[in-house]
Amino acid sequence: MSSPNAGGGGSFSIDEEETAETRIRRLISEHPLIIFSRSSCCMCHVMKKLLSTIGVHPTVIELDDHEFASIPRPSSHGGLSSQNLSPAVFIGGTCVGGLESLVALHLSGHLIPKLVEVGVLVV
Repeated sequence: MSSPNAGGGGSFSIDEEETAETRIRRLISEHPLIIFSRSSCCMCHVMKKLLSTIGVHPTVIELDDHEFASIPRPSSHGGLSSQNLSPAVFIGGTCVGGLESLVALHLSGHLIPKLVEVGVLVV
């Protein structure tokens, strides 16, 4: 289902009263580095491998194991829009985006400082 790793600290408990969107928002706020993934997605695998190579272990939510049909993605208006986006990585509660955005962040030299800032990487 989900694999909480070092750096996490939230709960995967399910509250029957909690909507899927509320649960997703809670997970994003509770885990400094979280990936919403699909087990059959090669881009998801590459994203997890990149982060592992850097030395961080994100909390991973495999969407094929959850009732979440899609995950929230911040819209230009600051709210969450329901778009099917997999993989999606959130660092410090902020949506970085998919694999392309994560790689761009890494190549620009901004990924490691972000990971240090949220406390999932010590350099």
